[in-house]
Amino acid sequence: MELRELGRTGLKLSSVGFGASPLGNVFGSVSEQQANASVRLAFQSGINFFDTSPYYGGTLSEKVLGKALKALNVPRSEYIVATKCGRYAEGFDFSAERVTRSVDESLERLQLDYVDILQCHDIEFGSLDQKLKEAGKTRFIGITGLPLEVFTYVLDRVPPGTLDVILSYCHHSINDSTLEDIVPYLKSKGVGIISASPLAMGLLTEAGPPEWHPASPELKSACRAAATYCKENGKNISKLALQYSLLNKEITSVLVGMKSVEQVEENVAAARELTASGIDEEALSEVGAILKPVKNQSWPSGIQQS
Repeated sequence: MELRELGRTGLKLSSVGFGASPLGNVFGSVSEQQANASVRLAFQSGINFFDTSPYYGGTLSEKVLGKALKALNVPRSEYIVATKCGRYAEGFDFSAERVTRSVDESLERLQLDYVDILQCHDIEFGSLDQKLKEAGKTRFIGITGLPLEVFTYVLDRVPPGTLDVILSYCHHSINDSTLEDIVPYLKSKGVGIISASPLAMGLLTEAGPPEWHPASPELKSACRAAATYCKENGKNISKLALQYSLLNKEITSVLVGMKSVEQVEENVAAARELTASGIDEEALSEVGAILKPVKNQSWPSGIQQS
């Protein structure tokens, strides 16, 4: 698995990151055995970056990931963990008191002494409190959000070096590549770039998105047509989508939600195939043509599982 540098942090993240929201049962039930096996295989396959949040499954994701990482029985320095603060099952709270308590709670659930990256979760719903680098409890600070303008808004207003990482989601995939427009700006600010949800929260899958997905009917229809084209031609829309997202090496890591050994195997195989033989240009061109009428169409902030 390719390792890429994360901005100026000195961290080297696997190009495919393990998105742990599914471990919180937000996309169906996952047993502890399944979770442990998935995390173990991911780690053994070269994935060293694991991302979670107290919001996922009402803290369940952190608890399950913590147990799975502990079961690896490897030195803490061999894997990189990111969690979040500010968004919880009961709502948003970016106050200094809640954030401080949130970090301690997350560390306890994860069974860790520190996290590598602490991110303000969906910062468009709150304000950045800069008293976040608790002594020894987090190494780096980041923010996540759906609207891309939230990153430029915050970075233009905080002192240089305040933020180390941004996590964008649903803006670096076949149907929406707008994250690339602000990559030069982000690099000029020295922040590392992580992109989540290359499958657009289920739009770019054969099964289709969950019922709660906020995309427009037109976007859902176009993605369904793209998935159908791939299936009828012996292709896999999800593999193509992940490989497309991995092409831009200025994006340090692409986070993919995983909850089974099979999903880990598929994602690792897709990354390795891309390295060995490149992307299927014909399929990418056909899918791009199908999605062209809805290209870069997003949706308002709301229920996203970022």
